[in-house]
Amino acid sequence: MSKQMWDDSFSDNDYIYGREPNQFIKEHYSVIPEGGRVACFAEGEGRNAIFLAEHGYEVTTYDQSEIGLEKTKQLADERGVSVKTVAKDLTAEKVEPYLYEGAVMVFGHVPKHDQAFLVQSMIDSVKPGGYVMFEVYSDDQLPYRSGGPQTEEMLYNPNDVLTWIDDYKCLHFYYGEADRVEGKRHLGLGHVIQVIIQKI
Repeated sequence: MSKQMWDDSFSDNDYIYGREPNQFIKEHYSVIPEGGRVACFAEGEGRNAIFLAEHGYEVTTYDQSEIGLEKTKQLADERGVSVKTVAKDLTAEKVEPYLYEGAVMVFGHVPKHDQAFLVQSMIDSVKPGGYVMFEVYSDDQLPYRSGGPQTEEMLYNPNDVLTWIDDYKCLHFYYGEADRVEGKRHLGLGHVIQVIIQKI
């Protein structure tokens, strides 16, 4: 999806993916060392970034949509936390390497030919010993009709993901169903890929 499409989506008065963190992040975030620096990739309106900031992390959020970043700042102000926001096209620009103790992404809807670049940028952004975690919709999501892109071109293949993370310590890999209630866009049972790796 283009920057304009995301700006249009995030122009909605509501938070289209809700204000609460993704369930996978909520359940597993504590693997990242307490108080560490965390990068949130393709973070949209900031729900996961704000959650992590509330739990004592120093958070930087990256997204191509200025409107999404503004809504992140608004939500941070409402919740009384500080989050740094950076406008970046994550399909064309890498985040500076070796900055973070953790990197997080939820769904990151980008075309297949950009997915490896995005995931490698996440991995590169963390220091040795750091953690990368993400949840994305799998190629099997389309029949579920519970959210996410309406084309397989924007979904993730589990074999691709396993190839991208092969050089790292895998702490968690899941390919299967998950129930998600996240704003207007993710509602009900879907099919996801979940990853937690440590860069050692």
